[in-house]
Amino acid sequence: MTFKYGIDQLTVDKVLSISKGTLKAEITSEAIEKVNECRRKVEKMANSNKAVYGINTGFGPLCDVQISPKETSKLQENLIITHAVGVGNPIEKELSKIMMICKVHALCQGFSGIRLKVIERILFFIENNLLPVVPEQGSVGASGDLAPLSHLFLPLLGEGEFWEKDTIVSAKKILAKNKLQYLQLEAKEGLALINGTQFILAHTIIGLKKMEYLLDLADVAGAMSLEGYQGSASPFKEALHKIRPFKGNLKVAERMRMLLKESENIRSHETCVRVQDPYSMRCIPQVHGASRNAFYHLNELAKIEMNSVTDNPIVLSETEAISGGNFHGQPLAMALDYGALASSELGNISDRRSYLLIEGKYGLPRLLTEAGGLNSGFMIPQYTTAALVSENKSLCFPASSDSIPTSLGQEDHVSMGSISSRKFNQILGNLEKILAIELMYAAQAMEFRRPNKFSKIIEENFKIIRNKVSKLEEDRVLKDDINNMVKLVEHQSFKVR
Repeated sequence: MTFKYGIDQLTVDKVLSISKGTLKAEITSEAIEKVNECRRKVEKMANSNKAVYGINTGFGPLCDVQISPKETSKLQENLIITHAVGVGNPIEKELSKIMMICKVHALCQGFSGIRLKVIERILFFIENNLLPVVPEQGSVGASGDLAPLSHLFLPLLGEGEFWEKDTIVSAKKILAKNKLQYLQLEAKEGLALINGTQFILAHTIIGLKKMEYLLDLADVAGAMSLEGYQGSASPFKEALHKIRPFKGNLKVAERMRMLLKESENIRSHETCVRVQDPYSMRCIPQVHGASRNAFYHLNELAKIEMNSVTDNPIVLSETEAISGGNFHGQPLAMALDYGALASSELGNISDRRSYLLIEGKYGLPRLLTEAGGLNSGFMIPQYTTAALVSENKSLCFPASSDSIPTSLGQEDHVSMGSISSRKFNQILGNLEKILAIELMYAAQAMEFRRPNKFSKIIEENFKIIRNKVSKLEEDRVLKDDINNMVKLVEHQSFKVR
């Protein structure tokens, strides 16, 4: 299979496959014709006496200053150079690549007026892993991600920097090494390159893929904790959830039934006197399900965005280039804040389950150790989950609720979506650690339910844990155990389906 830029529809998995090189992507003759046709329209406007924003005028508050055809190239290059004002640590290399993939797809739809030559150079960067260095801070998420996109495309002009393995190298050096000449931008091209939401979008794509796995893993962790706690499986019955049929709730209840299927441990206490479990066990479908609903919503919006044109102005005909607001990050920014909250809540309820397992109830020893007093057992890792959960709560302030005017008031309402997207991924990173610790706790609790057996998938995950972390008999340094658990989560080693 080959993905056709500007023609086919991107998905999260397709973007990641193109980035990894497992899916070939190309610009076909159909896309080339659309790009060339739009370019002809821009050239006609650039040479006319009629002022058209960004084509023969200045930018932002300077939109009332008309630029001569002779000065057009300098105008576009100045735009990129002056907007490359990002600060902070560089983003991950994969994010730079995803940004370029999404930008090429948008440009190939034929509404941006950029020359094919420029798109082909970006494609060369993608296919040869020439990945520009992009700082993580500096975008307010309206007019698009101006600063990060400027850094992304500085190398087209021979400016900026590339990654060479893990070393930052000047673009001049890398271009010379690859026998590439600097490009001279023409009318509209600078704007087409740096107007857009590709920084927000790349972070969304990476976050969605991680969140998809962590949603499944949260169900696994919840099921393992329930088994260790010897909680009830009745709150997951289909009939209960059919009368409140939220999509996410139904899915989680179905998964919990699958994860607990034919569990000897569940059957062993079906006639016990306990009538209900705490919410963090009993309400797994409702809480995890609500987070799934947020995931579904964000995933739907991200798919629209990655197949949209988000630069400005949009060229519709030889006489019409509309200066609108397709670059505004608000549609994703608000949903990313929702996704951040949803991810944080998965950690919140996970920490509560870990706490239940160390309380010493229903046949479990306090702190999950039979030698308490001399040994602290699993007392302290829950401090770590508490700290991570609290940190996530502090990261849940919605960045999209803020706006600070820029560009002398011309850009008077901005989305702060770049901040939303970065916080979303920070929270997911913390969630990986929280779930890793819950899984470690759950495996220890399950030891005290032997010789009872569990479902096939739970037994498989128990073995995965025990291959890296042994049962805690007496106190030892747990840092290595926790790190091993976190690596299992990060590498997506657990069976979740």
